[in-house]
Amino acid sequence: MTIKDTENNKPASKLNFFQIVISVLAAAVGVQSSRNRERDFSGNNLLIYIAAGLIFAALFITGLVFWVQHLLASS
Repeated sequence: MTIKDTENNKPASKLNFFQIVISVLAAAVGVQSSRNRERDFSGNNLLIYIAAGLIFAALFITGLVFWVQHLLASS
């Protein structure tokens, strides 16, 4: 069974690294277009999004910790 692109009726293509990063950032902010949401859910590997989300969350929390430590040290 092949997943088809709804607009052109051809197989859905795999997303590249940049598109996955943009999708994860859009999900973190909570803003995403309907077309991109449909593209994300149309046959792409769920594990890629889980891994990207976990990496983003770890980097975000680490960045916050370092930022707060810097602010506390400078005051």
